[in-house]
This record gives sequence, C-alpha cells and structure tokens, in this order.
Amino acid sequence: MQIQPQLHLQPEFIEGIKAVILGTGTPRAFYGRAKAGVAVLVRDKTFLVDCGGATVDQLIKSGIMPQRISDVMFTHHHSDHNSGFFDVFITSWRTHVTADQVFEGRKGPMNVYGPTTTKEIIGKMRESFDFDAKLRVNYNKSSGDGADIAYHECNEGVVYERDGIKVTAFEVDHRPVYPAIAYKFEYNGKSLVISGDTIPVASMVEYSKGIDLLVHESYNKAWLDALIEKFPEQTEGLSNPAKYHSTTLEVAEIAREAGVKHLVLTHHIPAPAATDKAEAEYTEGMQEIYGGKITMARDLMSFEL
Repeated sequence: MQIQPQLHLQPEFIEGIKAVILGTGTPRAFYGRAKAGVAVLVRDKTFLVDCGGATVDQLIKSGIMPQRISDVMFTHHHSDHNSGFFDVFITSWRTHVTADQVFEGRKGPMNVYGPTTTKEIIGKMRESFDFDAKLRVNYNKSSGDGADIAYHECNEGVVYERDGIKVTAFEVDHRPVYPAIAYKFEYNGKSLVISGDTIPVASMVEYSKGIDLLVHESYNKAWLDALIEKFPEQTEGLSNPAKYHSTTLEVAEIAREAGVKHLVLTHHIPAPAATDKAEAEYTEGMQEIYGGKITMARDLMSFEL
C-alpha cells in the first residue's frame, strides 16, 4: 500500500522557545516567499502568529502537523496575514492518517486571538465556510466542538498565561489598519517579540528590552526609491510602504535601543533574492547602528532560544 510515509516532525516538547518563520513575503507574490506566519513552539504548545496563504503547506514542510494548532494569534487583518485561516482551521480539525501514524484533529474550538476587529472579520470568514463545516460534522464525523471559535480580543495586555508560558499583546502603528498589535512570548527565562507590521513605535523598544529574539518587519528605502525612479507611474503604490512600515535602518535603531540579542528581519519589501549577496545589500548600513546579530529570514528558518 503506497501511502505517504511517516513525516519528519518537530519534537513534542520544547524546553525553551522555538520560532519557525513560515513566510517572509508580502501581499505581492514572490517566488520562495510565502505570506506572513510564524509558528512559536513552547513546551507542548504550538502557537501560530498570523496565517497568510500557504500556511498549512509551510507548517508541514517545517515538520509541524497542522493538527497541533489550536491557538492562532493575529497581529492585524491585512490579507497576507489572515488569508490562510480557512485552511488552517479546517486542516487542524481533520484527523490525518499516513501509512504509519494517525494525527488526531482538534477536538475543541480554535482559540483565536487578535485586536478588537478580530471577531468581526474572522467571524465573517467562519460564516463563509459554514456549509463545509457542517458537512465535516454531519458526514465526516469530525468533532462538533471543533467547528467553533473562541475569540480573545485584546489590544494591550496578557492574552495567554499558563504552565509558565506568558504571551503579551501590545499596540503598534500600522494605520490605516487599526488596531494592529505585536506579541511578546516569555518562557523559562527566554523571550521573543514578533512585531507584526508597524512604523517605529516606542512600545516596540519598551517590550523588547533585553529580549533574546526580535522578529521585525522591514523595507529597504533605497531599493524602493530606485524602483520609483525606474517606474514613476507606480510612485503611489511603491511609496505606500513608507507610510506604515519600518525601514531597515529604523529597525536597527529599535534593536540597538532595546538591547536585543538577535534581530531577525522578515516581511521583506522588496523581497531580495535568497542569496548572501542580495541580503547583504538589503541590510546595508544596519550593522553600523546595531552591533548585535542580524539575520535575514528565509522561509522555514527556525530559531531556538
């Protein structure tokens, strides 16, 4: 019987914090750059921060079965951060069988965290696939409770605290998208901040003081300026990132002020080729501002704290 063989899976218990960058892209499609998403593994929990398109595929490629996902945390509700939710919701709920293993689907509601627009937006998504969900319960006999969502809306404060794991949300500035938030994870003396999308804000420095890892979005201003010069008819669209994102040099300043131990850039605008040369050009000037370790994230990179 030629069924898919056993999958290579992440350990079931993580002593510290592990962050897997599922996607480093943007709303525009680039080869090798999936849409935004970070899996955070702590103890036996797997949190999913944002879930753009292809998130389920990226989870499986990284060795994380979607059935481990019962907690999705949104930073904001741009499509490249939430368009994969339908697939994550259904796939995590369905039991998966390989030639060697059975991965039980979610038995209870999906926990969905996010800013105060979350229930309105994700609730409409959930309504849109109610036809499918009812079939899963009545025909496929999936857990009825697994068809539900438990919403946890919070713009500022602790959103999860259990078994020594603490997750705190704090506001950032991605207007006209409002509200938008970032997340800080703390466990066993280790700490991680995931910025979401934002211009530089004081809260990012405040919550990132002395942390082990900062995963922050960025854009390269010189590259965008060069594109505007080359394609002047695209000036408006190419100028928009400057209104609600952070430049590479601004992110370096945030990391320096906060005393971050390791800075990881993601959500690259424009997306560089996945080569050392291109990435060095993208980060040019950052090391003069921030003397710590800088990594240009590529899809499926992981970081253990």
